[in-house]
Amino acid sequence: MSNYFSEVPDFEYVSRLPDAKISDYITVKNLFRRGFLREDIFQDLTFFTKYQIRGDDRPDNVAFEIYQDSSLDWLVLIANNVINIQNEWPISNSVFDDLMTDKYESYENLIGGIHHYETIEVKDASGVVIVKAGLQVESNYSVIFFDERANELKTITPTIPVTNYEYEQKINEGKRNIYLLKPKYVQVVRDDLEDLMTYEEGSTQYVSETLKRAENIRLYQ
Repeated sequence: MSNYFSEVPDFEYVSRLPDAKISDYITVKNLFRRGFLREDIFQDLTFFTKYQIRGDDRPDNVAFEIYQDSSLDWLVLIANNVINIQNEWPISNSVFDDLMTDKYESYENLIGGIHHYETIEVKDASGVVIVKAGLQVESNYSVIFFDERANELKTITPTIPVTNYEYEQKINEGKRNIYLLKPKYVQVVRDDLEDLMTYEEGSTQYVSETLKRAENIRLYQ
């Protein structure tokens, strides 16, 4: 299959170059036409399978492994609503350390700095959960509960510190858990993409199914 951008239709607009004539146009890709999965597919998990990104794998690596076609990297991205790959795709450990050290200004701040505090799970003598784990709280957060074994009220501080490194690493590792469209549905999405990227007749800008042209109106001061 051709890559995603070869499917994106073209758009001609008036050239603004200093030596351009009034009849000169520049052809660009119409990036306002963005591919997406139909809602009935996107919202139905039976169309997808869970996948965990490994190591330094890129979308094209994943596409080749699952679909034997690296040009379907765009399908990997839109299936997970990834728009900005720089921020929404996991980074390798070496790049992670460099970026996070720069973000927190030093490796010491990254490793030793406290980002926030979280709760640990607390149960009573009957096994009933009193405090859930993973809730973000203040460092002095406390809970009062009745201890049946001791037959008294107790006050506990069920909190642990989460370092900047632990916080950022959890976010990065969470990005590794994605969903991929099952291979048997790929052709359906390809057909949808072709329909989405095709211009329809009727507009004054219409030139062909793959090309529109802006009106040649030039403004002068």
